[in-house]
Amino acid sequence: MFPSLSPTALAVACLTALCGSAAQAQSETADTSRSLPEVVVTAVHDHSPVQVRIDPKLPRQPIPASDAADYLKTIPGFAALRNGGSNSDPVFRGQFGSRLSLLSNGAQILGACGGRMDSPSSYISPETYDTLTLIKGPQTVLWGPGASAGVVRFERQPPAFTEPTARVSASLMAGRFGRNDQNAELELGNRQVYARLHANRSHSNDYRDGAGQRVHAAYEKWNADLELGWTPDAYTLAELSVGAGDGKASYATRGMDGSKFRRDSLGLRLEKRHLTPWLTKVEAQLYHHRADHVMDNYTLRPAPSTGARVSNVSRTTNGARLALTLQPAASLEVITGFDSFISPHDKRMSTPAVPYQGLPRVRDARLSNWGWFAESNWQISPQTRWVAGLRLDQSEARRYTTSLSDHRREQAMPSGFVRWEHSPAKQTTVYVGLGHVQRFPDYWELFSAGNSGIDKGNSFQALQTEKTTQLDFGAQWQGSHAKAWAAGYVGQMRDYILFNYAGNGKEVRNVDAHIAGFELGGSYRFSPAWTAQATLATVWQHNTTDDRPLPQTPPAELKLGLDYAQSPWTAGALWRLVAPQHRYSRNEGNVVGRDLQPTAGFGTLALNVGYKLSSHVKLLAGVDNLFDQQYTEHLNLLGNAGFGYPGYQRIAEPGRTFWLRANLAF
Repeated sequence: MFPSLSPTALAVACLTALCGSAAQAQSETADTSRSLPEVVVTAVHDHSPVQVRIDPKLPRQPIPASDAADYLKTIPGFAALRNGGSNSDPVFRGQFGSRLSLLSNGAQILGACGGRMDSPSSYISPETYDTLTLIKGPQTVLWGPGASAGVVRFERQPPAFTEPTARVSASLMAGRFGRNDQNAELELGNRQVYARLHANRSHSNDYRDGAGQRVHAAYEKWNADLELGWTPDAYTLAELSVGAGDGKASYATRGMDGSKFRRDSLGLRLEKRHLTPWLTKVEAQLYHHRADHVMDNYTLRPAPSTGARVSNVSRTTNGARLALTLQPAASLEVITGFDSFISPHDKRMSTPAVPYQGLPRVRDARLSNWGWFAESNWQISPQTRWVAGLRLDQSEARRYTTSLSDHRREQAMPSGFVRWEHSPAKQTTVYVGLGHVQRFPDYWELFSAGNSGIDKGNSFQALQTEKTTQLDFGAQWQGSHAKAWAAGYVGQMRDYILFNYAGNGKEVRNVDAHIAGFELGGSYRFSPAWTAQATLATVWQHNTTDDRPLPQTPPAELKLGLDYAQSPWTAGALWRLVAPQHRYSRNEGNVVGRDLQPTAGFGTLALNVGYKLSSHVKLLAGVDNLFDQQYTEHLNLLGNAGFGYPGYQRIAEPGRTFWLRANLAF
């Protein structure tokens, strides 16, 4: 572990290193293939016109929590609904829930709680993955149904060995509010077999906001995953994976905390390349994911004098995927196949006097989907290509009740897109894409407490399938010293699923809406050591049925970054500016959050400095929210009255936070 440092001593050390780094800089001599990374502050660069690809193992500022949503905020256009210290829910371009698909090694990750206390992102520990890929908008059909906002894929890549080798990498981090993280990865293998073990633990106490108020936000989580692979030749892969995790998290925004986040995963994937000149790849995958979640109001907070309760919910998702990559011509590639999943949901409730472990689980729902897809890439000239895809899904939801009525619904849904990409000059690409997605209502929309009764319009039968048609466009350019990219979108949403909290409980209905927005980014290297970066993201959404703003729309956000890198020193600064949000719709939102009133804008400054001790060890230090600003994000959830929050107040973000980190690679 790191030595204990006072906040004052750490601040002095950070500022001294920042001021003195240029004088002590030396030329870079390390092997870049194994060099330790710098800190990511902003301006993630697009991998392709509609994709962003980054390495989630990279240190990031502000330091992320233990969940995927917090790491995704690195990417322009992302925001999060904060519960407490961890397990936020991601929002991209103002779109929430199943409109944004989250995949772990190609597997659908679905939580169990009806109020998304265990959001899908809470079961993903980003640093245990090798790549994070975002596909923006309805511009792919390869990765499951309903992803109108985009697809996020967390992937682990098979290690490559030319001789018997063992590799170890790790990171340790300590920070204010009791934050301490440990991550380790071990790789063993040769040309034909490999084993890869990932393990991590993350812990934090309650934090204090900029005003010094304590926020009920402590958490502790762990994960362990093992992959065993067989590569008999350069074109064949067979991999078995098994994993588990658990944790607990305090929520200042809820009447209950999460005292259990048990995750069990099992997967098998097969891959064969270059079978014939026209069949270049076959991929097959089977996976199993089980989420076993417990929430109660007495384990992580003072037990109430009356009304102590516990709820145990579980959800099992079994899925499969088969994909064939065909190349009927040198300029044409087609990926086609099918995917499916079956996801039953069980629940049981009790009190401390009657242990829930001894009660039977009761099945309340089962959702399933079968889909066929085909996506083509046609390079019609060295400068121009067309990308298009078609998808057909058959979705079904079953509700298990004491009556025999309204127990089943199903629907067939088409989706597709077409995109034109053109490179008029070297290092320049422009694109325009039109996509259409139909999304079946998810578990939280169909079964969330209070929204499916007869007095609420029986959402199980009444909710219509959501239909989104969107135009995506943009460009990217790269010069010798500068890079720039832009992505815009305009869309129409028919039968958008909207929650209303105006009465008792919540109601859910369909409305029509419009969406538009853009993300911009760029960087300029004005010396071998110094680089300036900037990103801007904004989204506009409007409920055309009621002629008012669509709720839960994040405000415009500008990030300005300055990086210094000349071995052995690195340094960085991030200035984040968020605009006020005056467009809101009172008492409307989603299954987790709702709008109440406008929110103020704010700005925060973060600094970091790093020193490479050797090719194997790098030390990093930083401070987030340097000036201890008191602020809240527009999408943060409302504080629970049990912790003294008024009914209109959202929980605030952490105050000034110091941190230390060590990266090791051998």
